[in-house]
Amino acid sequence: MIKTDVDLMVKFLRGFSDKTRIQILESIKDQEKTVSEIVEDLNGKQSNISQHLACLKGCGLIVGRQDGKFIKYSLRNQQVRDLLTMFHTVFEEVQTDIACCENHIE
Repeated sequence: MIKTDVDLMVKFLRGFSDKTRIQILESIKDQEKTVSEIVEDLNGKQSNISQHLACLKGCGLIVGRQDGKFIKYSLRNQQVRDLLTMFHTVFEEVQTDIACCENHIE
């Protein structure tokens, strides 16, 4: 991979690197939702959720569909859904190692 490709890959992966963004992706994994529905699911603030939705949309992970006066958000495609499922699968296998890792402490 050339440097530009690596930089874009890192930018893409940032879409998954925030707790709220992961929660949003999980919230819309199985059905499209409006901002208000996502805010309710996450018990969050609309302005914060909207900022994260913009990031996810900018990373190409989600799409918005106009439905009357509302925009309904969903995952971009089945591949994004599959990627989330794969994250869960890999996480189950490595979660003990992650819990013990001292290199990436918050």
